[in-house]
Amino acid sequence: MEMENRTVVSEFILLGIPNTKGKETILFISFLAFYLCTRLGNLLILSAILGDSCLHTPMYFFLCTLSVLDIGFASISTPKLLVSLWAKSRTILLGGCMSQVIFYQFLGRTECLLCIIMAIDRYVDICHPLRYLIIMNWRVCAILAAGTWVTSSFHATILTSLTFTLPYCGPNVVDYFFCDVFPMVKLTCVDTYVTETVSFTSIGMVPMTCFLLIFMSYIRIADSVVRMRSAERRRKAVSTCASHLTVVCFFFGPCALLYTQPSLSNVLATPTQIFCNVVTPILNLAIYTLRNKEVKAAFRKMKGG
Repeated sequence: MEMENRTVVSEFILLGIPNTKGKETILFISFLAFYLCTRLGNLLILSAILGDSCLHTPMYFFLCTLSVLDIGFASISTPKLLVSLWAKSRTILLGGCMSQVIFYQFLGRTECLLCIIMAIDRYVDICHPLRYLIIMNWRVCAILAAGTWVTSSFHATILTSLTFTLPYCGPNVVDYFFCDVFPMVKLTCVDTYVTETVSFTSIGMVPMTCFLLIFMSYIRIADSVVRMRSAERRRKAVSTCASHLTVVCFFFGPCALLYTQPSLSNVLATPTQIFCNVVTPILNLAIYTLRNKEVKAAFRKMKGG
């Protein structure tokens, strides 16, 4: 009887980006440009790496995985944001809201684990170069990649189930530009202490632990780089590690701000989340192409140069 008396919420209203009245057109054009560049750029990276046998190595295998994740990240919230800016349609069905949450958590956890794997790959390559191809063989790479996807799918399914099995009695206005765990939990009509605790631990503390593991691996890498006798090998090691570290900072920095402080005001949370969802995927693209001679050479081959 208690469940029968509750109002079942079948759709939500996304308030979008605050303080944007009169700026919808320029925001629409900007976000559309970022979205198209992200999709096109990452598809070009995938084509270049897959089409060049010189790049069929573990490092570029994981870079392909990162490109797929960036395309997915850009596609979670940006299309709906573009619709709300252009057509002023802010309503999203319950199923669409659940899809945003589960895919966002799935891709976010996958990228978190992928950053650790890429750090391990750099560690083995620099600290154990003679055994690199033996340790990081294709079987190991496939198992590591599959492990990230499977682990992340369990994480996303459990977290989404915890979020949407809670009763939503109204209001149905999400004070954000897309559906995420903490904005959704605020709309429930029961005590959410357990869900908030699990969410904070899962999407706050776990990524920070991953970041510490990456930091520790780079301490060992830095020690090995300092001991290198070859200046060319040292330069190449520093270049590839700098690219990976930049991507790590772009990913974990906003995570630390957003998910260790769930009560962060929208004035700070919305720009930070936009940076994660819209800007970071194209920055990752620039980092791994502008600083990478092998990828640029693959692009020249694609053009017949």
